[in-house]
Amino acid sequence: MPRTDNPREAVLWALRELTDYNLKILKFHLWDETLLNGPGLARGDLEGLNQVDLASRLILMYGAHEAVKVMIKVLKVMNMLDLVDKLSTICLNDYRETYREHVRCLEEMQEEGVNHRYNQLLLVAEPSPGSPTLEQELTVEALFDPRERSDQGPPTVVIQGFAGTGKTTLARKMVLDWATGTLYPGQFDYVFHVSCREVVLLPGSTLDQLLIWCCGDSKAPVAEIRRQQPERLLFILDGYDELQRCYAERLRRPAPTPIEDMLHRLLRREVLPTSSLLITTRPLALRNLESLLTHPRHVHVLGFSNAEKEKYFRSYFRDEEQTRNAFDFVQRNGVLYKACQVPGICWVVCSWLKGQMERGGVVTETPSNSTDIFMAYVSTFLPPSDNEGCSNLTRHKILKGLCSLAAEGIQHQRFLFEEAELRQHNLDGPSLAPFLSSVDYQEGLTIKKFYSFRHISFQEFFHAVSYLVKEDQAQLGGESLKEVTRLLEEKKPEAGEEMTLSMQFLLDISQKESSLNFELKFCFKISPLIRQDLKNFKELMTSIKHKRTWDFEFSLCESKIKNLVKGVSMNDVTMKVKHSSEKKSNSSNSFSVKTSLSNKQKGEQKCLTGDKESELYVSEKMAIRGFNLNHPYSQ
Repeated sequence: MPRTDNPREAVLWALRELTDYNLKILKFHLWDETLLNGPGLARGDLEGLNQVDLASRLILMYGAHEAVKVMIKVLKVMNMLDLVDKLSTICLNDYRETYREHVRCLEEMQEEGVNHRYNQLLLVAEPSPGSPTLEQELTVEALFDPRERSDQGPPTVVIQGFAGTGKTTLARKMVLDWATGTLYPGQFDYVFHVSCREVVLLPGSTLDQLLIWCCGDSKAPVAEIRRQQPERLLFILDGYDELQRCYAERLRRPAPTPIEDMLHRLLRREVLPTSSLLITTRPLALRNLESLLTHPRHVHVLGFSNAEKEKYFRSYFRDEEQTRNAFDFVQRNGVLYKACQVPGICWVVCSWLKGQMERGGVVTETPSNSTDIFMAYVSTFLPPSDNEGCSNLTRHKILKGLCSLAAEGIQHQRFLFEEAELRQHNLDGPSLAPFLSSVDYQEGLTIKKFYSFRHISFQEFFHAVSYLVKEDQAQLGGESLKEVTRLLEEKKPEAGEEMTLSMQFLLDISQKESSLNFELKFCFKISPLIRQDLKNFKELMTSIKHKRTWDFEFSLCESKIKNLVKGVSMNDVTMKVKHSSEKKSNSSNSFSVKTSLSNKQKGEQKCLTGDKESELYVSEKMAIRGFNLNHPYSQ
């Protein structure tokens, strides 16, 4: 077999493998214009040519790489599949570089690529079930380390984290680093990023159609890709929770689409069983996801360390004075500083502060929870009211439109909307960039533009607010009560379970201070009927020992740490974050997390409640001697 990176030698080698009789058959097929989808060689051009001369003629006419593809087509017709398999390696190696370039170009087309806004994330790995090891190290490079798999078959990694913790950015960074050759070199031939939000646009439902969609090329050699060494393929299914609202048991939605069924078959390893899988998801979808997987490895993404927070501010503002003013303001506010551990909220805070700075305003408000942060952002970027007060209907009209769009999407598990749908809600996509982002999707010869909320947390926020902004004030209370009841029936939180973001936002607004803040910011009076409904909702939710979405990010709770070590009794936990300096490259943001358990200290461990002690300090070495169960977002 010739060198796999030399198509000229491959063509000559394949011809020399043919008997004289098969060489004549091959020449016969080379006349066939239909088979070659273009002009074939004239009969007179082929007569009397030996293998060397025929190789030269094919390369001269088609070029070296295309000549290999021509040979593969003809050999398939001749049923000489062994030669086809060996020659396919040439095409695949060539197309692998084409696909890498496609990934790099896609990233360059982004207004702000992932390299410009990626910051190192803190990851914690769960120990394997039954593992006697009480110490673990994790790096992004080691997610698919063969030594970690033992006899559990092809690797399946589940990266779980709450909304905004950076899962999608991490997934995109991994694909880009693979394409630039700095991540998993020599381990994977292809790394495919499958956005579960956008895959619903795919009209087909076969694996080949999915691969064509990932490659962005209708002529991609997908049959060879899936047939040749499938164990060298990595599929990243990003945002499984957006594929279907599996935790909303009573949600009215159509049956799973064919493409969803195909992805489930991939997860169950009914297709490409030897490929590697990485799935990102919010915790609420884990129960459904677990039923599809075999021996998954779980990794928790916890967001930014303190050092990464400041680094993010510097990369966002660029201007030194703005950076200093913004970061100083956040550091003086304990809620904001802790909230910025979640990358998505950190972006919201930075965007809000920058918007205030550009308007020349002085920021005086101090958000007391995550809902206050989102209200501050939304009120900053909605069109302003006129000088006479709140008589300008544009602001309220846009707020109502965003709320109705969000509610319709949540109720039908939809995250992408066409321009016509936006118009039905009196919204103009291009003018709402602070709230909506767009993606172009090619359908045949036409390009359609789809919109989505900038992040799922925005859609959940506007969904919650939709219960408060109704057209007919007289029917406000009754309608809200019905919708809140339906919200609870979709998934009644049990003790210790996590509530949805919509519930969390609505619960926060039911607090007196937040409801007054809501009315002031949006020039909207919540009716007495709605206030009573909110009071009832608050009492019901308070009676349930629920968990809020960002609890784990703001405080490493003792119970959750115990879950990570599978019931191991611990009196002392030491976490060490070791920055890898082995590679000086774009992917130098690799990291490892080491968890050590020690029984040296005796006595019952108590939780720390002081502000300084409750703060999660992440540095080169981080020691946690207790666990804060109380934080601003659980008040």
